[in-house]
Amino acid sequence: MVVLDVDGVLTDGRIMYDDRGTEYKMFNAHDGFGIERAQKNGLKLALITGRASPIVTLRAKELGIREVHQGAKDKLRVFKQLTSKYRLHPDELCYMGDDELDLPILQAAGVSAAPATAMRIVTDAVDIVTIQDGGRGAVRELLDAILNAKKVIRLP
Repeated sequence: MVVLDVDGVLTDGRIMYDDRGTEYKMFNAHDGFGIERAQKNGLKLALITGRASPIVTLRAKELGIREVHQGAKDKLRVFKQLTSKYRLHPDELCYMGDDELDLPILQAAGVSAAPATAMRIVTDAVDIVTIQDGGRGAVRELLDAILNAKKVIRLP
């Protein structure tokens, strides 16, 4: 299972509002394709985010991600619930986060990852730092590397 934070991982971390208070986030189509391909090839995907947003619900639905946990103040607790629900050992999970609130999960996961634009305290603590930035292909890069390592896809 690959578990992802949202802001700063699936997006570039910016949160925009218009004058009516409507929230906007930018997602990357390359990440979306990577998520769909990963799921078609047997990887489970989950989102855990500290904020709650209808935009995240919509994007997750588009991508077929069923495990969406928003407003998670204790991300590690949700992570542990996922390991229990799917009967997975933490070593069977990869987590990608970008900020200090993600550190407890990053330390608990079997494989920890961060986008290039993550906070330094995070990039110093993880197993993998992507070349791509959050919201600009970092998730695709991670998922492609996992599928390549499992010999599901072949990349140069």
